Amino acid sequence: MRVALYARISRSDKGQDLNNQLLKLREYAARQGWAIFNEYSDCASGAAPSRPMLDKMRREARGRHFDVVLVVRIDRIARSTCHLLNLCEELKQNGVDLACTDQVFDTSSSLGRMMFTVLGAVAEFELDLIRERTKDGLARARAQGKRLGRPPKTESLGKMIALKADGLSCRQISEEMGMSRSAVRQRLRRDKIQKRDQGGK
Repeated sequence: MRVALYARISRSDKGQDLNNQLLKLREYAARQGWAIFNEYSDCASGAAPSRPMLDKMRREARGRHFDVVLVVRIDRIARSTCHLLNLCEELKQNGVDLACTDQVFDTSSSLGRMMFTVLGAVAEFELDLIRERTKDGLARARAQGKRLGRPPKTESLGKMIALKADGLSCRQISEEMGMSRSAVRQRLRRDKIQKRDQGGK
């Protein structure tokens, strides 16, 4: 069995040493009788969208150079449940499992696969909660009469009105402004309605 060792410390982890993790990973691999293919280590935040050595490890996983990735803890390799699931799925597609020394997580075992399924259900539940909260927030904002979306820039609207006054069509204005014709029509219509309402007060 060929194993890839992955270690990470954050830049803010004062006093931590990558070697502490690597020593533990090497000892664990030796007890399992696994041959170490390579060691990968990053000094970066877990929230970083890209980490040099993690990215290199993923590329070499696609080349099927090893059979398992070994980490000390899940939080050393994944920044969130969603990130962990995507990473595990990517590794699985390349015939690579993920295992930990300090946590009961090994996707090659039945218990590890069960935990993977549970994590998937939790991630889906979290996503549903976020969607529901967003939907409720939008409905509440509409009920309160709040305008949703990005407000048009005053200078853009002023230029549209000036171009319209010069006799340009909505199509010509959209080309001049780099916007869609429907957006131009909506903004000009909204401005006309606002002026009419203000004049009637």
